[in-house]
Amino acid sequence: MIGTTLLEISDHIESLASETGEYSLVCARYGDRPVPAAGLRFESRPVARAAARATEQYRDALRRYDPRLPYYDVIVRQEFADDGSAVESAGDARGPDGPDEPSNDPHDVRRFSAAEASEWSLSDPVVEGVEGVGGTDGRDGRDDPGEPSGRDTDRGRDRVEFCHEAAAAVFEALSAGGHADAESAVMDAYFDLAERVSDPDDLCLCLLEAMAEALHRRLTPDEQAAVLAAAAAGLPPVSADDPVSGAFERLAGAGVVDGYARDPDSTAESATVLVTDCALTARDGRFPTLPLVLELYRRTEPDRRHDAVRIASVDEGWQVSLSVGSDGEPVGIASAAIRS
Repeated sequence: MIGTTLLEISDHIESLASETGEYSLVCARYGDRPVPAAGLRFESRPVARAAARATEQYRDALRRYDPRLPYYDVIVRQEFADDGSAVESAGDARGPDGPDEPSNDPHDVRRFSAAEASEWSLSDPVVEGVEGVGGTDGRDGRDDPGEPSGRDTDRGRDRVEFCHEAAAAVFEALSAGGHADAESAVMDAYFDLAERVSDPDDLCLCLLEAMAEALHRRLTPDEQAAVLAAAAAGLPPVSADDPVSGAFERLAGAGVVDGYARDPDSTAESATVLVTDCALTARDGRFPTLPLVLELYRRTEPDRRHDAVRIASVDEGWQVSLSVGSDGEPVGIASAAIRS
């Protein structure tokens, strides 16, 4: 990348965070918590404003890879007290000599009472001038699914954020690992898709699919595993007692899969999972496993990572088999051959 990398910006934002902070960042338009500051809290308004500026820098850098990344109006919000009482407005926060002067910082925002907040509602988002996420997507010839519900709209935004976070981490890992050919192949494929795919939800999925294919075709299995391990290290750490369930919960929460059921005999080292209604598209007899493996790697230590991912087509959807400690080189890390 040109200039500061996404990983460096993300590390800087995390360095500003505090577990006991009262301030967080949100999008004024949607109410979303923007990546990479989602889940982080900050001790003061000035620190939170600095994090907001860095968050916008991060998203501007990420937009190099995807010009359709949604624009967020990132603002600072102070959390409510546990008893639900209103906290003082940002412009009235008291300093040592009395009230501070009202802030003109565009990243600041006044706080509202619990009664006011309870009356808020979010309108349908506008992305690229098109309301919601309906309409003919042009991806695989699917027809208009109709007007989206609020839940579907929220899930669509979650999916876009998930895909962009994963793609940015992989791009950084490819660049750091010196895999320029694979990085260029992804970009070429993505720009070609951007001319044909109008729906932003589908386009972000296409980006992950293009990545999975490029890694499969241009990198050895060991190189694929190394790239995804580096990408996982560049994402915010996630702790999980059960990495398999945690990974599939993340995919389900982002709308990448609609549902999953784990075989009761599965273990952390060897698991079988049935996936239904996956948003990712299989092509040329292969299934893009990159998002799943990336989420698994985020949750496992290097010596316990799954090095074999196998996909079978079944009547109910997709059967995913995971194993640790397989003999030979890794299997199905970015893309897996579909077995019948």
